Amino acid sequence: MFRFEHPEHLYALALLPLLAALFLLFLRWRNRALKHLADEALLPLITEGVSRYRRSLKFWLFFVAMLFLVIAWANPQWGTKRKTVTQKGLDIFIALDISNSMLCQDIAPSRLERSKRFAGNLVDKLAGNRIGLILFAGDAFLASPLTTDYGAIHNELSTASPHLAGAQGTDLAQALKLARLSFIPDDETNKAIILITDGEDHEGQAAEQLRKAADEGIIAFTIGVGTKEGGLIPYNFNGRRDYLRNPSNGQPVRTRLKEDLLRQMAKDGNGNYFHIREGDAILKALKNKLDQLEKREMEIRAFSEYNSYYQYFLAIGLLLLAVEVALPVGRGE
Repeated sequence: MFRFEHPEHLYALALLPLLAALFLLFLRWRNRALKHLADEALLPLITEGVSRYRRSLKFWLFFVAMLFLVIAWANPQWGTKRKTVTQKGLDIFIALDISNSMLCQDIAPSRLERSKRFAGNLVDKLAGNRIGLILFAGDAFLASPLTTDYGAIHNELSTASPHLAGAQGTDLAQALKLARLSFIPDDETNKAIILITDGEDHEGQAAEQLRKAADEGIIAFTIGVGTKEGGLIPYNFNGRRDYLRNPSNGQPVRTRLKEDLLRQMAKDGNGNYFHIREGDAILKALKNKLDQLEKREMEIRAFSEYNSYYQYFLAIGLLLLAVEVALPVGRGE
């Protein structure tokens, strides 16, 4: 396992291209100045004792030396030993609705973008637990199994869109069923599902899955996205911007938040309902609720010891600087 102990020091590398650009500008200015100083035929006589190539060589030696010294400053390390860390935590699945109705813009910038941003903040808030991600529309799929690799979940969230759904529509039961089956089975009450959706359930079988989840000790929370007034669903039709329309009458489809359904689902799941507009208050309330649940011990394997290798980069950098200083600009004898 490779890492930099101080990765923030690597930002200094951004100065190196600027340094190179300044040197090239200096050479250009110097050549123009020499041409104004004397006739072109006399320049070789005036600069006879100076090597233009050595000047460039000295600069590039200095440039590479700075590169190695910055890397040494960041302290490259390699992990040499793994250890197993035991900590207490929960298993939590976030189920995110990616159906077409989530493209509605009654919540800015859209239901889906607001939900992705909220889910990302939720992952950060619940760090220390194992978290999984389920994306669903007319069907559901496991975007990330239970993990402590939160970066992987953030990556999945960033690309979530209705195009990933195998079938359109909204089937809350499929999302709940997949979450139930994806938990690691045991008898302890340490599991939770957080459902982020506008509640437009086209199948209407979520209640059965919630009852099964409750019997298995799984608590379900619902996050409502959208407004009761609702809005139209933006849709690109053959490159032309339009709204999703009802195929039977051609009228634009209006989607509304089904808040009553989501409240009932949270009640059936022994959890709570929140509206996404509550923002940080939801994150705090959810964390407090989850902290009250019984947590179990889980093992996390991680690198515990790292060897530093900055000294090699430091030695090379200093050696290059010494060569640069010792190298004369003149041609010598």
